[in-house]
Amino acid sequence: MLVHGFATSSFVWRVVGPLLAAAGHTAYAVDLLGYGESDRPLEANYSIAAQAEYLDRALAALRVPRAAVVGLGVGGGIVQRLTLRHPARVDGLVLVNSVAFGECPGRDVRTVQLGTARFALRVAHGVLGAAPLLRRVLEDSVARKETMPARLVARYLAPYVGPDGVTHLLTIARALKADDVEELDLSLIRAPAAIVWGEDQPWLDSGVPERLQSAIGGSSLVRFHGVGALVPEENPDALVHVVLELLDRQRSPAS
Repeated sequence: MLVHGFATSSFVWRVVGPLLAAAGHTAYAVDLLGYGESDRPLEANYSIAAQAEYLDRALAALRVPRAAVVGLGVGGGIVQRLTLRHPARVDGLVLVNSVAFGECPGRDVRTVQLGTARFALRVAHGVLGAAPLLRRVLEDSVARKETMPARLVARYLAPYVGPDGVTHLLTIARALKADDVEELDLSLIRAPAAIVWGEDQPWLDSGVPERLQSAIGGSSLVRFHGVGALVPEENPDALVHVVLELLDRQRSPAS
């Protein structure tokens, strides 16, 4: 189960998913509630805690009793919470540039929040909606600018075009609270875990990966040099290798 983060959608897994399928695994990529093509109920709860429960229900609806879960950014926080609240659901977890501890929301979310506050009138009435706010976040989420060309930025921005896009983007940004991950006792995680870190990401404190590895017993840490926050965009093959290694470890007699 592939879980995206803030400002992205299941689209971010368009290379990773097929590679996992080619390796003989069933891969599901979801649009979290309020993101991508999912519904946007006005009164819905878009917090990390709520999204973890929605994900549990999605697995039930898909009739998937157990799954390895991969979480990117905010999706990593959702995966952490799912693993601790519903341990029977999770065979293993991969945390990719994941929010954790007090590092939630990341500076990407705060950039959008501050930008909305500073340019609220201009953005709210512009035909491009949230595009001026999210474009910078997307472009700064990769180390190599050529991996986030204008056409790709436009694809990620599509759900937030128009005046309603700004309002909704701010709604989901405001729902991301540190308490939802800060309160988690990661030492209770028993599933095999891998932590993936793009060294050139600008949104989270550089000490997060070591803290995660220390907190989750037996977890591995893989660092990608010259890669930013959106690892699935910049190095999907290497990320798939990490996931496949985790699946092998989960299935081995020693795990």
